[in-house]
Amino acid sequence: MSSLADKPENPHKNKIDPILDEPYQAPEISGVDAMGSVIRDDSYKGKWIILYFYPKDLTPGCTQEAIDFQEYFDEINSLGAVILGVSRDQCSTHQKFMDKYGLRFNLISDDSGDLCHRYGVWKEKSMYGKTYFGIERSTFLIHPKKMVVAQWSKVKVKDHAKEVVETLKKCQYSLVSSKS
Repeated sequence: MSSLADKPENPHKNKIDPILDEPYQAPEISGVDAMGSVIRDDSYKGKWIILYFYPKDLTPGCTQEAIDFQEYFDEINSLGAVILGVSRDQCSTHQKFMDKYGLRFNLISDDSGDLCHRYGVWKEKSMYGKTYFGIERSTFLIHPKKMVVAQWSKVKVKDHAKEVVETLKKCQYSLVSSKS
């Protein structure tokens, strides 16, 4: 099974642009959505995937991030992409989160942490002098051929969804341009 454990800490080679110099095979996506249905990357053949990891449902930063992605839902869908949010919350909590904010994209429950580990987002963190493990807010843009082409680590929520959409368009444009 593919994992990001072997990837360098900074795959961007000292640049700010989230588009990777060397795309890599995306680890398998699998989990359970808010309704209890199994979600797998095979369910999205031919689609771009925006896979974002966030710490916890119904918290201020995570709520804002979800609302921001929801704001771009129709545009993302029209670009042939899907949004998948991942946290370690239970399916029932995801359903409450989706209902409360009218989210139209899938949230994956990764209660075992397997998906977080595969994508390398389960990190040691600290707050108020206490050290603990948790999800590092991160986003991965996955090409339809299951290659990670862009990624963001230690995401700041403000304008993040907009940046992801702009990067998706840029990646799609560069693919079309390279075929000309």
